[in-house]
Amino acid sequence: MKKTSAKKKWGMRILTGLFFIVIAALLFNLVKNIEWAEVKNSLTQYETTQLLLGFVVVTLSYFIFASYDLIGKYYTKHKLPARQILPLGIVCYAFNLNLSAWVGGIALRYRLYSRLGLKTEIITKVLSISLISNWLGYIILAGSIFSLRLIDLPDNWTIGTSALQLIGSILLAVAASYFIACKFSKRRTFHIKKYKIELPSINFALIQAALAMSNWMLMGLLLFRLFPDGTSYPAVLGILLISSIAGIITHIPAGLGVLETIFITMLQGQLTKSSILAALIAYRILYFIIPLAIATMIYAVMEIRAKEMKDVNNENKLIS
Repeated sequence: MKKTSAKKKWGMRILTGLFFIVIAALLFNLVKNIEWAEVKNSLTQYETTQLLLGFVVVTLSYFIFASYDLIGKYYTKHKLPARQILPLGIVCYAFNLNLSAWVGGIALRYRLYSRLGLKTEIITKVLSISLISNWLGYIILAGSIFSLRLIDLPDNWTIGTSALQLIGSILLAVAASYFIACKFSKRRTFHIKKYKIELPSINFALIQAALAMSNWMLMGLLLFRLFPDGTSYPAVLGILLISSIAGIITHIPAGLGVLETIFITMLQGQLTKSSILAALIAYRILYFIIPLAIATMIYAVMEIRAKEMKDVNNENKLIS
């Protein structure tokens, strides 16, 4: 059993490495003729007001994502206050985006919540609500954009527009099934291994969808506002959704290279490669790098406070 697990782990590593090589080769082929002076010039064209408004969008997006943990509090009925939950959610999101879901979304969340006194079962439920919420919003938006043919795929792509439309319809059917189950299912409790999962109410499911759709739409809005005129918001959002799932499939942290490859491939007929790359660089700085720097400082404060609390508890034990 251990040998099989080890082989599987090494197989995933090799596959990820191959994906990274392929993406790097494709990206090099796409950007090899780019005039980097034009990219620099495009970056300097952004006005301070535009960048500040972009950071406001980023802030809203991060708070919305962190609010998934707030509805997780409502779902599990744990007693941690919002002032502890929101910073934790923001830190986990920033680490998730930059270092992978296993590091930020899962391992760090278990560490931070357990230090605040939550049991593993409760943390698992909060994590599950966060994941379901995020992907519920994704499949509704992706399903709508794909099924309405709001993006044009390059002619050389194996998957065509009709196939993408079919995928969109399937995604909408999945979302509808979740809502129907929340509304009408008589069985409300399910057991996965030793954990008990309760099906939420339809109102709870609608809140999940609304929050997650808002988050994905804000991400798309940020990118759309960074691109020059010549693109539509639904198209930019649709391409972002495609590149996001591609980044997850390839297991490349932050979708590095994947995002750039897909956007340049799909928009090079509408915009110059240098303007596309400039917008993506600005997007990564605003949505990935700056929040990661802020989240790292917040995390350091949380670790210091946790250590101080541990020291106080140890002193109390010695006194008693």
